[in-house]
Amino acid sequence: MNSNLKKLVTAALFAALACVATMSIRIPTPGTNGYIHPGDAIVILSGVFLGPAWGLAAAGIGSAMADLIGGYVWYVPITFVIKGAVAFVAGTIYRKAGRTPRSRYVCVICGGIADIIFVAGGYFLCEYVLYGPGAAASVPANLIQGLSGLVIGVLLYPVLYKVPEIRRSGREIAG
Repeated sequence: MNSNLKKLVTAALFAALACVATMSIRIPTPGTNGYIHPGDAIVILSGVFLGPAWGLAAAGIGSAMADLIGGYVWYVPITFVIKGAVAFVAGTIYRKAGRTPRSRYVCVICGGIADIIFVAGGYFLCEYVLYGPGAAASVPANLIQGLSGLVIGVLLYPVLYKVPEIRRSGREIAG
């Protein structure tokens, strides 16, 4: 299969996974009109397996599609930027420091930490512009979401890493 086509198909797969994971399990957060979901794990792993640029595209598009389909239209551009940035950072960390099996796990954890910071901080800043000081109410839920993304991402990483097509495709995309 053509290398560019493999890149596109793999990125589309991760975008679809991010969308489905975001929409599949929704735990409403009181007072914020938002929800906690497992999609952040796929966002982190998009960067890890696809690299910074393709991970940004897959995570940003998939997460933004979940907002669009789920009726959070005003969050589509915000989500694209925040989730894309998480995948970009996770992918950059993984590519630069993931040399050994142990360091790869540490890199996935660092990607999860970036998720916690970008999700809680990014949504707070955007919501502060939209809603004012009341935006602080979303920070605890976004911290929980980021932490759950980290935990689920660390648990899913070895499963996806064992899939030869994903592991191989990720190397081809990054290379």
